[in-house]
Amino acid sequence: MVLTIYGMQILVKVLNPDADLTGRLRTDRCGKFCLFFVAHRYIADVYIKGTRRVTLVCKELNIPYKFVVVDLAAGEHKTPAYLQKQPFGQVPAIDDDGFKLCESRAIGRYLSAKAGSPLLPNSDPKKFGEFEVAASIEYSNFDPFARTIACEKVFKPLQGLATDEAVVAERLAALTAKLETYEVILGKQKYLAGDEITLADLFHLPYGSILVQVGFDIFSTPNLKRWWNDISSRPSWQAVKDSA
Repeated sequence: MVLTIYGMQILVKVLNPDADLTGRLRTDRCGKFCLFFVAHRYIADVYIKGTRRVTLVCKELNIPYKFVVVDLAAGEHKTPAYLQKQPFGQVPAIDDDGFKLCESRAIGRYLSAKAGSPLLPNSDPKKFGEFEVAASIEYSNFDPFARTIACEKVFKPLQGLATDEAVVAERLAALTAKLETYEVILGKQKYLAGDEITLADLFHLPYGSILVQVGFDIFSTPNLKRWWNDISSRPSWQAVKDSA
């Protein structure tokens, strides 16, 4: 059986990082939500960050999958059938030959554990502990700040709402301070959990890429730049960064 991933994609055409991102939403024939502008500086396929975490892990592990677009505009995520897959009515969710699972980080751990992949180093208690520290760093010290910035700069405009630049500045300052500690950690080892890449590194890619795309040079210090260039150039990320 092929793994089924239920998710959502958003195609964003951005005028420039400083533009007033006002536009209109429509659903195209593929079920993607698209925000269109008269002119654009670049195109970024910014489909929901959790969905990208899952497809990224599948590509890392060479797991074939079928991608099913969930039509949020039509309320498909709140139907009884979909709530059986994800009780909170969110994306992504998976069906692995009848085994249903939700929450992108949990899905990534499950798929890695099932494959026996070193992306989840759970055979050695010490390495597993180091991984959990790194995973907690991403979840607590990167995601909340990057998520808020992405929401303000990309997702609020998709809904016709104005960006709160004061919030962006505050979150960016806090994130920059957090990344100073990243720089120290990455000066001692290649990746966040040691010298081998893990899910903790890969989980930074969806939101980190959005911040880079909208013009924030947050990975500019030497060790951060080396790390970011490493993880963002991986074939798995290149395969999913523009599509599922």
